[in-house]
Formats: sequence, structure tokens, C-alpha cells
Amino acid sequence: MKVTVVTRSGRELIKGGLELNDSATVADLQEAIHKRTKKFYPSRQRLTFPLPPGSKERPTVLQYNKRLAEYTGASSDQLTLVFKDLGPQVAYSTLFFWEYLGPLILYPLFYYYNVYQFFGYKGERVIRPVQTYALYYWCFHYFKRIMETFFVHRFSHATSPISNVFRNCAYYWSFGAYIAYYVNHPLYTPVSDLQMKIGFGFGVVCQLANFYCHILLRNLRGPGGSGGYQIPRGFLFNIVTCANYTTEIYQWLGFNIATQTVAGYVFMVVAAAIMTNWALAKHRRLRKVGFSISYLLPCVNGCRSYSILKCLMSLQLYGDFKSSFYVIVVNAFQLLITHLCLQLFLLLVWSLMFLSATSRIRNLLILLLL
Repeated sequence: MKVTVVTRSGRELIKGGLELNDSATVADLQEAIHKRTKKFYPSRQRLTFPLPPGSKERPTVLQYNKRLAEYTGASSDQLTLVFKDLGPQVAYSTLFFWEYLGPLILYPLFYYYNVYQFFGYKGERVIRPVQTYALYYWCFHYFKRIMETFFVHRFSHATSPISNVFRNCAYYWSFGAYIAYYVNHPLYTPVSDLQMKIGFGFGVVCQLANFYCHILLRNLRGPGGSGGYQIPRGFLFNIVTCANYTTEIYQWLGFNIATQTVAGYVFMVVAAAIMTNWALAKHRRLRKVGFSISYLLPCVNGCRSYSILKCLMSLQLYGDFKSSFYVIVVNAFQLLITHLCLQLFLLLVWSLMFLSATSRIRNLLILLLL
């Protein structure tokens, strides 16, 4: 089989093309391109089929583990592909390690060392219990993330552009220093003990739930990251598409309830906006395979849709009316219990946010409600 590789401008990347066996895979083609060009190693390459001029369709990206014959058909021995240089790449595990290492190191520096003297504060510094618990919470979170990176996560794409390392590190490291500066500041005013315990307790539960969500997602993929887009099932994934993002947002809500700083809430809002964008993209992909519940935040409508779907499926599974009626009643009861649990959960979250608000904001909320 002869393969002609051209750039997006139409220039032939390898003069004369490449001759490959009929049983060659896309990975074999990428290795052949690497041998001829040296610069473009396989993870840096993206190979697609050419599109007609003026076409607005997305080009089909060739999967590295598929045979070239699957794309061309048995009768064709000619193939033309478009090459795109993705730029220097790094492994996702490397990317995540460096972006999480920064907050894990920077935060304790503000706690253990009197860095505030360099900012003009010369007074005595007293470490309060909430600051100590915040340190434990923060370090546990990012240590968990690093461990999950190496021992839990399975990535569908092996590499990421190296520019993402600088972007992500700037995001995590700057916010880590920003939050650590205010939480550990000598003039920091702690919240009440009850609010601190509620916040950290709620946050720890969400962190453990987040870990379990990652375990469920891990089981959807093979050891090499294969598996494609699959519908996650079980636990909170029966309520929302991206339960891992939901628990991530709520665990930072717990942290902010316990520490109550503007910096922490700014970080939570920015992170929630980013994860909402990711959740919407994933939700759109999964809807194509029949997923129809809420994408990020727990909502009763999404849960009701899921339970009603179960009821309708029950009618198809059981032929006689008595069995079908019994299953529908059971599912309806499950819907009622889930509905009440979600209402209590949301009431708890909003109550915690109300308690953590300042008196001025609290009075404003009361006026708005009245």
C-alpha cells in the first residue's frame, strides 16, 4: 500500500510517499513518518483524511490501533492523508504531576514560614486551629490527586501539548499561593468551631466521593486507555453525568465554608466554570449514546428522567401486568426517596453557604427572599 502524506497547505511531507504492508496499522505509519522526518515522533502527529474545499465538516482522525485497510477498503492500495504537527508533547501523568506539585509545596510555605515579614507585617503570628486543619485538608487533596494520576487515572490520550504544562502550572500555582496567603495570614479571622467542623466534614465526604467516582471511571477503560466514550453507571453517576466534577466543586465549597476567604471562593467559581464547560462537552458526547440525565449539578428533573426511563424499561422487560406494576411502584418509590434526598442535600448546601456568608451578605439575601 502506498501512502501519500501531505501537510494542510497541500505540500507533500515525504517525497514519493511511503510503501507499507497491507496489514500495516496507523501506528506503523506514524513510526515510518518518524523514521523519515526524525522530528515528528508519533504522539506529535495527527493524521486525517482530506476534506473537499469549503467543507465545514470535521476531518476524520485516524486511530493509532486500527489497520489502514479498515479506512481504505480491501480494493484500494492508494491512500492520501493530511498531516498536522501537534507540537512538542508531554505525558498526561507528567502534566498533572507538575500542576499538582506546586500547590502541595507552596501552601505549607505560607503556613510554616513567616513569609509575611517580606510583605511588611512585623507583628507576632499566631497559628489558629482552622489554619492547621486547612493545611491538612489542602495537602490531602493534592496528594490524593498526585496518587490518582499515577495509580488510578487511565487516559484516552497519552500526551498533551507541552504548552499546557505552563498554562496549568500558572493556574494551579498562582491560585495555591493566592489562597495560602490569605488563609494563613496573621490577621486572618477564623469562623466559628461549628462552621469549621461542618465545612471540613462536608469537604472530606466529598473528597472520598470524588475518589470513588474516579475508581468507577477507571473501570470504564482498559489498561492502555482504550474503551472510548462509555456511559458511567453507579453511585452519583446515576444522577449526574460528571459526578467527579460535581464532588470536586462541592469539596471546595466545604473548604471555603470552613475557611471563608474571598480568594477561596474566587478559585471555586473559576474552577466550577471550567469544569462546567468540560461537563457540557462530555454530556453532549454521551447524549449521542442515549444518556439523558443532568450533566453536572444534582437536579430532580434529571433524576426523575432516569427513574421514569427505568419504569418504561420495566414494561418492556416484564410481560404480565402484575410484574410490570410491581416494578413501576418500586421504581417510583426509589424516585421519591431520591427526590427527598436531593432536596435535603441541596438545602444543606445552601444552608452552609448562608451560614458562611458575612452578616451584610446574609441580610441582603434575606431582603431578596422577602
